Amino acid sequence: MADVIKVADSSEMTLETVRDSLIREEDTIIFSLIERAKYPINVGAYDKTKTAIPECSDSLVEFIIKETEAAQAKCGRYENPEEHPFFPDGLPTSLVPAFNFPKILHPAAASINVNSTLWEVYFAQLLPLITVPGDDGNYASTAVSDLACLQALSRRIHYGKFVAEVKFKESPQEYEPAIRSQDRDALMKLLTFESVEERVKRRVAKKTMLFGQEVSLNDNCDEKKLKIDPAVVSRLYEEWVMPLTKLVEVEYLLRRLD
Repeated sequence: MADVIKVADSSEMTLETVRDSLIREEDTIIFSLIERAKYPINVGAYDKTKTAIPECSDSLVEFIIKETEAAQAKCGRYENPEEHPFFPDGLPTSLVPAFNFPKILHPAAASINVNSTLWEVYFAQLLPLITVPGDDGNYASTAVSDLACLQALSRRIHYGKFVAEVKFKESPQEYEPAIRSQDRDALMKLLTFESVEERVKRRVAKKTMLFGQEVSLNDNCDEKKLKIDPAVVSRLYEEWVMPLTKLVEVEYLLRRLD
């Protein structure tokens, strides 16, 4: 089960608590990637001609994710500002009583969703790096694993809205000139800390090595077989997770004074 980031009360949310939440979410992402890596690439799950569901033109993974999101929407998942659907159009309304989530974000946050970009990155670039060639026919289980990865990555990336809000409230004078001039480059520069990003890359690589080890009772076994390459997870954060998070932060801040 995914470890949902806990939205703190606005009076308690600080940059430190936000970073703690992001660090905890690393575990969820890594475990979901390990779970997906146990299946081969299974291209049949993404082939629209192999779905074989009457009156459905989607691939199996699209069908499963759309149906799952529709069910979760009825249960109120997307009332939580941390959650963002991959197929938002036509989602049913929640059937459960609304939870009073803390009003931390500017209302414009609701319009920011980069899941379409994440979708393309995940299937075109990341998936071939964490899976081996082959087809074992476990298309449904493969698609469910894909969904777990996508939702974990989406939560982490869109948590950039909370990061941006906390940073803005701590130093509004630093951000307001760039916001008023709608200067994306200036905002990106303010949000980029290379030393912090390097620590994140090293940390997720180390976690992947620890979490992904094959356990052996042979004390003389020196070679450790890993379920997923730590360098791939480090690259995932460097090339996609952190850049997309900062993109969300920039888009949020550009609207922060609306």
